[in-house]
Amino acid sequence: MKQVQWFPGHMFKSLREIKEKIKLMDMVFLLVDARLPFSSMNPEILKIVGDKPTLLLFNKIDLADRKTVDKWVEFYEAQGFYTLLINSNDGFNVNKIYSRSKEILEEKILRSKNKGMKFDRVRGMILGIPNVGKSTLINKLVSKKATNVGNKPGVTKSQQWIKINPHFELLDTPGVLWPKFEDETVGFALAITGAIKDDTLPMNQVVIYAINYLKEYYPIRLKERYGIENVQDLDEVEILDHIGKVRGAIVKGGETDYDRVYTILLTDIRNRNLGALSFDHRQSSI
Repeated sequence: MKQVQWFPGHMFKSLREIKEKIKLMDMVFLLVDARLPFSSMNPEILKIVGDKPTLLLFNKIDLADRKTVDKWVEFYEAQGFYTLLINSNDGFNVNKIYSRSKEILEEKILRSKNKGMKFDRVRGMILGIPNVGKSTLINKLVSKKATNVGNKPGVTKSQQWIKINPHFELLDTPGVLWPKFEDETVGFALAITGAIKDDTLPMNQVVIYAINYLKEYYPIRLKERYGIENVQDLDEVEILDHIGKVRGAIVKGGETDYDRVYTILLTDIRNRNLGALSFDHRQSSI
């Protein structure tokens, strides 16, 4: 995979601002995409977070393969993270975030009271890569449109304080990627799920990776969705041709319209038309 510029200049500024403000926080709320808990975990953010109490929120849980998610929960809890499975779209477990934060900060709250100090609110920073659902989550928490929301990466452009309730405040931050992906599969996983813009990586390479991944881990889904009986016996192009045929993505002369097929497959993946999927299987065996 060729080196691609996917780290816009404003992300350097965002990282610097996060580093400056994190000292003021009681804790951190770190969102990852439940479909790719490793690939959507920004290592630069982890360096900044350090030993700050952190609640790791596995968002979009409705889209993810729960068996794989459970392995990741076990893995991250062994690393010292607190975890919670959520869905910022329908509100699943969102109402538990504040109560979990008080549990996590219980000792700190008790120490403050013992010293005669008032601890009347939780102040936290919410972090995550672009398009992981931070703005949608905040809107669900406050039950109104508090931030801009979109289905494209990079909607939130600056930090802003959001008052969830009289005792809970969150500092929303722009989604931040990192300058270079050491493992090219991370870039592909982010591209498949839409965490980075569709023109960041060559679409044909992204789709070929997706097909091979589905062949390895979810062959039955390809059969169920597109009627492909002998998935393991076909190469990537043959599978693309089959999808093009059954979905009518054919141009004059009977040739496959591959650009349309790319869009069809990625849309089906992102809209759960192939069922709940996870794209970080290999790392989950760590």
